[in-house]
Amino acid sequence: MRLNDPATLQAVEEAFAAYETALLANDNATLAGFFLDSPVTLRYGLADLQHGYDEIVAFRATQAPFSRRLERTVITTYGLDAATASTLFRRDDAPGQIGRQMQTWVRTADGWKVAAAHVSMMDG
Repeated sequence: MRLNDPATLQAVEEAFAAYETALLANDNATLAGFFLDSPVTLRYGLADLQHGYDEIVAFRATQAPFSRRLERTVITTYGLDAATASTLFRRDDAPGQIGRQMQTWVRTADGWKVAAAHVSMMDG
């Protein structure tokens, strides 16, 4: 298995950046397109959890916009079809806290999709 194939890494970095742009714009239609449309897709959030694509889309539809700053983002690719994206983040509405986000990305016929995600906060 090849770690961080340059072309694969670039493609996932671009998908991750586009996901972040859509997240901060609260562009739910675009965000929905970044998740793998499957009942086994998971998202565990700060005070919520979604099992399956339909639950993720329904959750996103209820969310308000917010802002955050990313720190120490690490994207690693495994072969040509799988990757993880891990990042820390800070939000002005959560002073003294540091957020953590991890995503598992998979290559599909329709591009890179998030198959699993976990977001949490801890004292900074």
